[in-house]
Amino acid sequence: MQPVKAIPDKLYFKIGEVCEITGVQPHVLRYWETEFPQLAPEKNRAGQRVYKRRDIELILKIKKLLYEDKFTIAGARKRLAAESRFKLLSSEASPDVTEGASEGPTPPVSPRVYQVLREVKRGLEELLAMLNQSDIIASSK
Repeated sequence: MQPVKAIPDKLYFKIGEVCEITGVQPHVLRYWETEFPQLAPEKNRAGQRVYKRRDIELILKIKKLLYEDKFTIAGARKRLAAESRFKLLSSEASPDVTEGASEGPTPPVSPRVYQVLREVKRGLEELLAMLNQSDIIASSK
């Protein structure tokens, strides 16, 4: 296995540059694009693949999972998907949901869960308002 070179400070890289940096052949990169949905380099006007730094970092991670950690393609795909979900959930915790929480780390909350919690809160507030209204009406009789 070829040693990994430092990633130059550029916005875009051609496939040949990526191969040189990562030590992975072009046909392997194209195959990995079909197997890993996270790896989807853009194409320029000429139809050539243009990779960004995050693409190269992902390629290096895939290479490590497959060649060093001996994952299968399916296993590496699952690992990357799980890491992506964890990062997404960790980065989207809302301060409103965790407000007033006890000590210790707060669990991550996805946007969908946050939306559902807001709807439940709104419904409970409406229900409480109706109960308070019926208490006022009952006590005035």
